[in-house]
Amino acid sequence: MSQKIALVTGATSGIGRATAIILAQNGFKIIAAGRRRERLQELVETFGAEQVFPLEFDVRDREAVQKAITGLPAQWRNIDVLVNNAGNAHGLAPIQSGDVDDWEAMLDINVKGLLYVTKEVLPVMVERKTGHIINIGSIAGKEVYANGNVYCASKFAVDALSKAMRIDLVHEGVKVSEVNPGAVETEFSEVRFKGDKERAANVYKGFEALTAQDVAELLLFMITRPKHVNLAEVTLLPAAQAAATVIHKQ
Repeated sequence: MSQKIALVTGATSGIGRATAIILAQNGFKIIAAGRRRERLQELVETFGAEQVFPLEFDVRDREAVQKAITGLPAQWRNIDVLVNNAGNAHGLAPIQSGDVDDWEAMLDINVKGLLYVTKEVLPVMVERKTGHIINIGSIAGKEVYANGNVYCASKFAVDALSKAMRIDLVHEGVKVSEVNPGAVETEFSEVRFKGDKERAANVYKGFEALTAQDVAELLLFMITRPKHVNLAEVTLLPAAQAAATVIHKQ
C-alpha cells in the first residue's frame, strides 16, 4: 500500500510545522507549504526528499497557489489529506480604529487563502472519490470578543465554509473536518502584536496554554480514523480556558 500524501499549509511554524512533523513520523508523505524557504528545507533535511516535498508560496497569491499545486510532480499529485492551517491575526483594536491593511491581511490569508488552496486540491480528491480536508479554525470562530472583530469574522467564515464544504462534498467521498483551538502558545501573538515579544508573552502568562504539538496530535488522530468515521468538528481548549476570554490565571 502506497504512503498517503498530506499537504499542510503554514508548515514553517506553529501548528503547521508540528503537524507536518507528526504526520511524517507516522508514515505520511508531506507536501510542506509555506513562505519561508529555509524552514521548509529544514523539514526536507530532517525526513528526506522522498518523504517531504517543499512548496514555497503565499496562500494570498492566487496565481502562485495555482502554479505551485498544478506544478507538482506526478508522484505527489494524488493528495489524500489537506490541512488548511495557514492563518494569522493582525492587531487587536476596536472596529473604529482598526487598520484596513490588517483587515485585508486576515481576510486574504484566513479566508481567501483557504479557498485558493482547496480549489486546487479538490479536483483530484473528487475524481478519486476519496480525501480528507481539515480546516484550522479557532475559538474566535465560535465566540466574538472585544477588539477581535475582523479576526473573529474571518474565523466565523472558516466555520461556515467547513460546514458548507462538508455538505457539498458528502456525495463525493471527501471528508471535511474543522478544529477550533483555544489559546495555543506559538508565534501567533507575536505576529498579532507586530513583533512585540513582551506583549505576546504576557498573553500566555499565569496558565498552561496548549502547544502546537497538542493540536498536531489531535489532527493525527482525526486523520487516521477509519474511512467511515469523521470527527467533523472539535474545539480544543487548555484546561484553564472555559471560553474565548475566560481563562483562569494563577
